[in-house]
Amino acid sequence: MDPTSRITLRPFKLTDVDDFLKYAGDKTATRYMRWNPITSREEALTHLETVAIPHPWRRSIGLLDDDEDRSIGYISIFPGSGDDRSRANVGYILAAEYWGQGIVTAALRIAVSTVFADLPEVVRLQALVEVEHRASQRVLEKAGFLREGLLRKYGYCKGEIRDLFIYSLLSTDQLRI
Repeated sequence: MDPTSRITLRPFKLTDVDDFLKYAGDKTATRYMRWNPITSREEALTHLETVAIPHPWRRSIGLLDDDEDRSIGYISIFPGSGDDRSRANVGYILAAEYWGQGIVTAALRIAVSTVFADLPEVVRLQALVEVEHRASQRVLEKAGFLREGLLRKYGYCKGEIRDLFIYSLLSTDQLRI
């Protein structure tokens, strides 16, 4: 069965802690994340309680398996505020064992279909991706995002300043996806 047909996007629950720890604690899955891998169940639980659950738009990527919805990653939309309220940054992570199956692309398409309604002031979604992270670039392109340019020496990741590509998707772009 195609795994993309079993995808859900839903708010996090504290019962996701063990599934969350599997990917948030994996050095491979978190390689391009700005945060270091989570190393304990307690740290994972604290992250869920203080970051993931209260986040304005962070959804667990669930995979329905035998009527159980296991968390295998997440998509976050970070809305701006004040003069930046018209845009939001997109981030995501997926457990490494599910890479290459189209899951993040499908989940991102689901997110895009609802986020502009959920956050009506947002008209622009944008994502920053390291130049070396070709798989993530491909995910964004397949989900309808356009590469706008290269931001040289733009952001730190794991102690190194990196070049990043910036991608965007406008609320009006949904019509062409």
